[in-house]
Amino acid sequence: MQRVTMTIDDDLMAALDRYMEAGGHQNRSEAVRDLVRAGLMKRPKPDDGDRACIGALVYLYDHETRQLSKRLMNDHHSHADLSIAALHVHVDAETCLEVSLLRGPKSEVEHFAQHVIGERGVRYGQLVVAPAEAHAPEAAAHKPHHGHSHA
Repeated sequence: MQRVTMTIDDDLMAALDRYMEAGGHQNRSEAVRDLVRAGLMKRPKPDDGDRACIGALVYLYDHETRQLSKRLMNDHHSHADLSIAALHVHVDAETCLEVSLLRGPKSEVEHFAQHVIGERGVRYGQLVVAPAEAHAPEAAAHKPHHGHSHA
């Protein structure tokens, strides 16, 4: 192991301590290692754009924004090869929530998500991506046991 000295402001340290406590970490070093690992896993690999993935695009939008609902529907129809399913929920009088499940090359899924999130009237958006090959036998062999059976 390597020893690293860091300077962290009081607010960030308080947030780290809350994270540590909520996550059951034994000490700050363990919490920081956990956060670093998570951050590194999110970092895109330069050669993984063609990798098959499954994505969940979650976004909130103002359905009163001129033509936005129509533009979003056209976006989804023009990318039907990526779409698996969608869920639409009316949050309040002006706001809709949509969850779109997508499958395809990672670069195409990310490009589509960025386009949707960038539409005028979309208030919030986030894409969660998982490798489509996570179900492959070789991936399952490296997966830790999670305490219950699927029988």
